[in-house]
Parts: sequence; structure tokens; C-alpha cells
Amino acid sequence: MRLLSRKWVWTLVTLFWRNWLTSLGSILATFSALSIIAFVALGFLGLDTPYLGVMAFLVMPALFIVGLFLIPIGLHYDRKKRATRQDEPELYPVFDFNQPRLRRMAGVVAVLTAINLMILSFVSYQGVVFMDSVAFCGTTCHTVMEPEYTTYLNSPHSKVKCVECHIGAGAPWFVRSKLSGVGQVLAVAFNTYSRPVPSPVENLRPARDTCEQCHWPERFTGNRIKVITKFAEDESNTETKTVLLLHIGGGATGQGGIHSWHIDPKKETTYITTDPRREVIPWIHVREADGTVHEFVAREGAPTAEQLAKGQKRTMDCIDCHNRPTHIFKLPDQAMDESLAAGRIDRSLPYIKKVGVEALKQATGPKQEALEKIARRVRDHFQQNYPELVISKKPAIEAAIEEIQAIYRRNIFPSMNVTWGTHPDHIGHERFPGCFRCHDDQHVSKTGKTISQDCSLCHTILAQDEQDPEVLKQLEIK
Repeated sequence: MRLLSRKWVWTLVTLFWRNWLTSLGSILATFSALSIIAFVALGFLGLDTPYLGVMAFLVMPALFIVGLFLIPIGLHYDRKKRATRQDEPELYPVFDFNQPRLRRMAGVVAVLTAINLMILSFVSYQGVVFMDSVAFCGTTCHTVMEPEYTTYLNSPHSKVKCVECHIGAGAPWFVRSKLSGVGQVLAVAFNTYSRPVPSPVENLRPARDTCEQCHWPERFTGNRIKVITKFAEDESNTETKTVLLLHIGGGATGQGGIHSWHIDPKKETTYITTDPRREVIPWIHVREADGTVHEFVAREGAPTAEQLAKGQKRTMDCIDCHNRPTHIFKLPDQAMDESLAAGRIDRSLPYIKKVGVEALKQATGPKQEALEKIARRVRDHFQQNYPELVISKKPAIEAAIEEIQAIYRRNIFPSMNVTWGTHPDHIGHERFPGCFRCHDDQHVSKTGKTISQDCSLCHTILAQDEQDPEVLKQLEIK
């Protein structure tokens, strides 16, 4: 038995240690296989990190495959070298399984091949799963993706995987995304990536293949109440509410409404934009369900044929209005209003809305320096104007500072040149052009028809900037 074991070991040694190429291949394959097992074990023990996944399912498998390729290359090189030394023509090898040594060698190769196939199958599957994970998308290239990952975690889609919106189902788009990812990896490796990450994303998959797998436009029916809470920049941070009745509409209701007009499956809206952010839209083409066609051209600064030819032509879908459904960057006043409404900032602190907005706008420089400026601005305000509150309201003041700093961290990323307003949000029209890119009464057809700016098309105002709207009492909405 001991003699048999020695023979098997010697067969293994002579097979994989004939020359430096086979030796290097054996070392790489063995080391990477053991490393994969070790990294997977660490993951099961709860020590999983994105970088551990990169090593376990991307780097080490690549080394493993390289090692496996080097072994047969080395054996071929060795055979050619032996034939040259013996001054004999190179012949195809003769496999005689009557020889015990050849049988042992074949057994070793068969066993190792089976093991290698199992390892490759496992890491290939796990590699695909890992590359589709949120951790891989958001944290592997930390600096580049920090703004997108941070806003994703605070978004309505934080429980939806990145790939479900950016790639969707099916092999073709999966392959396209991975090919695109090669260029992104190279950009990170050579530090040539854009700061900030450009938006909108070019060549994004149509919303009908992604968004509409969960959100069904044909069922967006009826009207919905929306309450917008704001706080004035006065001493008492006066709270006001605007109440809107949104005419949601639906793709097939035939009753009008936002979605019926824009994404009815029986009609098609096409537009040309002449700037990368899709804020300038000089030409719009609408084909109604009955085949009627309307072509609207901007009245002021009408585009030339050359400008239209150079512009980007798109068929309108969800992303043209809901352009930031997940990676949402707030402006200072908007973020302060939301934090005050949610009770994360004590609204009884005098002028806290005004001071918070000012602190956020004035916070410049590296992140830590900006956070210190915010804290100093808020503390100075109370020490200079309300010294009695510095002691009696100290916990509330410190909590307010922490929340204002959190607003900054959620929206500003100096290393990626992301600051206030870097990424416009086109849902609505209050802070960015949004709806008014088209609904401005300035886009006119040949028949004189315009794209109306009438507010009642999309919503009815039930109350506007009122402290205690009667309509909310009638609807029993708090």
C-alpha cells in the first residue's frame, strides 16, 4: 500500500513538475484553489466583504484558469524539447494503458479534471451572483460609486437590486452590461473616470423592460392626494402645507391624466434633445392612437435642421420624467423641510431652518472640513443669539447638527464633484425645469396647437402654502 502511494505521488510529481512552466501552472492552480476555499469559508463565518468577493470569485478564478492552461503548455513544451534533444522527429504520443504508469497518470488527470470542473462551476456561478449583488455594484469601486450607493440606500428602491433596474432580465443585456463594465474597470484602474458620473445614463435599457416589470402603467388610474410640507425661514420655522390632487391617469384608461398622455401604449411620443442633460427639448413628435400626428417645435430659438440632426432622439418613457427614481439628490431647503417634518430636527429651535440651509450652502472644501463648518455655524448662531438655549436645548441643538451633517453626507461628495444641483430631478417643476421643458406654451405645431402649461392638466391645487388647510381636516389627513 505504501509502495502504491509512493508511485502515485511520484506520478503526480513527474507530471506537474517537469519544467518551470508546468511547475508555475501547478503552483498557481493549487494556490488559487486553496485561496478560493479559504475565502468562501471566511464568507460563511460572517467575514464577507466586497473585496473578499472580488478575490474569491474574480481574481483567484482567473489565476486558477491561467494555472490550468500553463500545465498542458508546459507538457507540450517539454515533449518538443525532448524530441529535439534526441534528434528525432516530433511524433504524436502513444497511449498504451497496459503500462501501469500511464494508467496512474490517466487516473490522476481524471480526478484532477473532475475537481477542477467542480471548482470552475462553483466559482462561475458564484461569480455571476456576486457581480449581480448590490455590494459589488455599490462598494467595490468605493470612490466612484459612493454618491450613487449612498442615495440608493436612502431611496424607495433600496430593497431592489441594482441589476434589476440597470440590466433587467435576459442574457443579451447581461452580456452588454459586462462588456460595458470592462471599460469602467479600466477607467477606474487608470483614473480616467468622469467626476461626477454622467447622467442621464446613455444606452439605458428601455423602461418597459425594467420599470414596468413592477410598475404597471395601465393600472395607474384615478387621482391621488399629495401633501407638500414646508417650513419658513423665520424665527418659529412656520409650517405650511400645499395639497395637490394629482391626476395620475393610466396607460389604457382613456380618461386623461399624466400617464395616459405620456405613456399610453396606443400612442407614441418622441422628442429630440440638444443637450446632454436632456433639459433643452426643441422638437416633439406625438402620434395619437388614431394615427393623428402632431409635431411641436420650440417657438423661441427654433432649432435648425443641423441642430436637430446632431441632437439625441428618444422615445419617451418613465425615465424622462422620473429621471432620479433611486439616486435622489436633495437641495438644502428640500432636505431641511423633510427632516423638520419627520421630527429629526426640533422645529422649536429658533431660525433652525434658515441656519441649516445657510450652513449647508456655506459648507465647502474637503468633507471633514465641511462637516466642521456646519457644526460651527449652528453653534455660533445659538451662542450669539440665544445663549440661554445653548444649555437648556443642548441635546436638541446637537441632534440638529448631526442631522444637518447627515443631510450633507447624503447629498454632497467632493471627491466626485457632486454638489447642490449637480444632478437635476425632472419629476415636477418646482426646483428644476422638469415638466416645463415641454409644457411651456412655447412648443407650437403647424396648426397652432401648443403644449399647454395649464396646471390643471396634471393636478388640482386644493390648498397652497396654508398653515392649517381646511381640506386636510375634511379628508381627515394629518
